[in-house]
Amino acid sequence: QSEKELQDVVKQQEEKMLQLIDKSGEVTMLKEEVSQLKRSLQRAETEAKVLWEEMRGKEPKVDTAHVQDRVLLRQEVDKLRLLLLEKRDEKRLLYDKY
Repeated sequence: QSEKELQDVVKQQEEKMLQLIDKSGEVTMLKEEVSQLKRSLQRAETEAKVLWEEMRGKEPKVDTAHVQDRVLLRQEVDKLRLLLLEKRDEKRLLYDKY
C-alpha cells in the first residue's frame, strides 16, 4: 500500500515538473516577444528623435538623404546598445544558473 502511495506521489511530482517545464517555455516565449516589442519601440523612438532634431528650426526644405542616414546611424547605435544589454542579461542568467 505504501508503495502504491509512493508511486502516486512520484507521478504527481512528475506531472508538476511537466507543468513547470511548459510554463517555463511560455515565459521564455513571452520574454522574447517583449524583447522584440522593445526593439520595435526603440526603432520608432529613434526615428522620431532624429526627425524631431532635423525638423527643429529648419525651413520646409529638408535633405531627406541626410535625415535617412542619421536615422540609420542612430538605429545601428541602438542595435549595438540592445545587443550589449542582451549579452549582459545572458551572462547574468548563466551566472545565476551555475
